[in-house]
Amino acid sequence: MLVRLLVKNFGIIDEIDWSPGEKLNIITGETGAGKSLVIDAISALLSGKLDETDIRHGAGDCRVEGVFDLSGRTDLADALAAQGIELEDGTLTVSLSLKRGSRPAVRLNGAIAQRSFARELGPKLVELHGQSQHLSLLEPSSHLDYLDSYAGTLSLRHDFSRAAQNLSNLKNKITNIAVKEAEMARQQDFLNFQLQEIERAALAENEDSLLEEERTILASAERLKALAQEAEYALDGEGFETPVMHNLSRAAAALEKLAAIDGRAKPQAEVVRNTLLELTEAVREVRSYALNLDADPSRLEELEARIGLIRDLKRKYGGSIPSILGFADKIRRELEASSLLDDRKNGLVKEAEATRRELVMLGISLSEKRHAGAIKLSQAVNLELKDLGMGNARFSVSIRFEDSADGLPLPNSPSVKYDLTGADKVEFLVSTNPGEPFLPLIRIASTGELSRFTLAVKTALAESDRVPVLIFDEIDIGVGGRSGEIIGRKLSALSLSHQVICVTHLPQIACYGSRHFKIIKVHDGERVTSALSELTGNDLLTELAAMLSGQNSRAAADAARELIEKAAAFTESLRN
Repeated sequence: MLVRLLVKNFGIIDEIDWSPGEKLNIITGETGAGKSLVIDAISALLSGKLDETDIRHGAGDCRVEGVFDLSGRTDLADALAAQGIELEDGTLTVSLSLKRGSRPAVRLNGAIAQRSFARELGPKLVELHGQSQHLSLLEPSSHLDYLDSYAGTLSLRHDFSRAAQNLSNLKNKITNIAVKEAEMARQQDFLNFQLQEIERAALAENEDSLLEEERTILASAERLKALAQEAEYALDGEGFETPVMHNLSRAAAALEKLAAIDGRAKPQAEVVRNTLLELTEAVREVRSYALNLDADPSRLEELEARIGLIRDLKRKYGGSIPSILGFADKIRRELEASSLLDDRKNGLVKEAEATRRELVMLGISLSEKRHAGAIKLSQAVNLELKDLGMGNARFSVSIRFEDSADGLPLPNSPSVKYDLTGADKVEFLVSTNPGEPFLPLIRIASTGELSRFTLAVKTALAESDRVPVLIFDEIDIGVGGRSGEIIGRKLSALSLSHQVICVTHLPQIACYGSRHFKIIKVHDGERVTSALSELTGNDLLTELAAMLSGQNSRAAADAARELIEKAAAFTESLRN
């Protein structure tokens, strides 16, 4: 509810600090006193719109501030929290200010807020009827919300939304897999070719190093053999006058004789003898090396081909054999993933089919309950219209489908378009006179007629409508005393579930207010300002009497007293 409204330097309003009551608040006053300015200030607060023409003449700025009690409204608290705004003891302060030469600033609990968010929030706090501002009933997009609230289908709609979102996610996953499959299909032949090329090579770890070493040896076979033979001849071969082995053998024999006489030479004799033995083995191995070392052109050709193959594979798949083998493993994983994609897609397709069947069942149930709710809502609104003196008018809830090839197959209907709210396209229609076609609410030309239509709908929706504050301006245009009394009763009943603010000229409506406020012009000799004050007791009686007859006569006072007593009795009956 609106706990407090502060208006400063707005139009001819110098400053108004207003605390309306919880139920039906009546605002009256002479024409031109500024009643509409109060409503205009609230409208500006909800829209976040101010311009310099709104600033009172002679002032440098203007400000409108509303304090709302949102206790129990977890939905609004969550929406605000998502914007980083926390409620303070369950209250929200919405502030709109404008300085000359600058732009309007919107604050929520003191924090600067985006005007777009403030505009979205406004209609959830206050619904203003009379000048078409913030009138959600004129927006077909809101009609479905009203119907679902009335029909009790919000929970079912949530289930449908969940299933629809799930189906959409599954479709996206299936599409993504199909794209990947198409890409894999284009690459698969090439990947298989690459894998086969690597596998045919049958590479081994360090093979390239071993091959390079063998090739170097084979390419130098003649030189290596000559060097080995030269070493053999030098050690123990013919052609040398004193081969190493011959001299070392003579030295070993001499040292052994010497050691036999002088034991101190025994270590040296053993060293030479061991050296002779080792050198003898070395000569044998060098001789064997030279004998086995032959040029093999065919083997060298094989080595060159193998090394060339490995070089090509390195160029294509990595700079080393481990890199090539790693690339092959990567290809295997990709090919395996490609085969798994089909299994994954088949599983998702089955899940999507099951979800689609669930969505169809939910859509059918949701649509059936909406149709049933639409009939009841139409009947309830038409009864209210009759009470309000609009018996010739008719209200209807239109529910239709839109065809779509990719929609839901509902009974007795082709495939129909759907979104997260269901398949039903809902709109409130009216016919103001017999024989005239049903048209959208926005086609109603008369402001007063539209306000009464709105009152009828709001009364029918009273228990399910979550907008906490309802403001009715000009609801009494073209209305007489008898109809005014009925409107007053409807407003009084509506105030049991909402905070209602009504600007009126009819005493038959005003008498039903739980609190009554009068706006007056104040002349200070230089300028005119507006002031708002609450009327009670004799002041209230005097105001109603003046509204009845234009003067404060005994008869008018008696008539006003009768209105108050009758309204009090009706209000009391609502509580019982």
